[in-house]
Amino acid sequence: MPPLRVAVIGAGRLGPSFALECARAGFSTVLEDVMPHKLRRAGEQIEQAGLDVELASTVEAAVREADIAIDFVPDELESKLEIFSLIDRMAPPKTVICTPTDALSITDLASCTYRSERCAALRGLAQKEVTLVRGEASSNETVALVTRLLESLGRSVRVEADTMAPMLTKNL
Repeated sequence: MPPLRVAVIGAGRLGPSFALECARAGFSTVLEDVMPHKLRRAGEQIEQAGLDVELASTVEAAVREADIAIDFVPDELESKLEIFSLIDRMAPPKTVICTPTDALSITDLASCTYRSERCAALRGLAQKEVTLVRGEASSNETVALVTRLLESLGRSVRVEADTMAPMLTKNL
């Protein structure tokens, strides 16, 4: 299988570390942040590590060829909806959108995209065992792709269905 292209959205506290993990595992990795000072600081970390991580100042540039886009924006509904919307509009149809969240339903977030079958949530991403939460529409292909990424990073993966109560009103 060809290496995955991973877009890491957000160069705050956790994004750069995750991008470095992906690069160490052999994935083509791009790290994005709209805040130039955060991107510069992350670039210094990456340079010190001697790894190849592309830096991008727009979501569009980061996700244009991504197989998986994972965001590291604050775990609040407005932030997640905004980033899901941007990725959904700018990434190719093949791109899986992943988000670390303990507070939000991936089924809800995915329902606001045109690719609900290609969305998944992650819990405990900083731990050795990660829970991959599949939404109501998440495909087996999506689960397999995200599992491949996580296992390549040395994580064990437990898959669970999304059991969080919906917070959004859906138009059916």
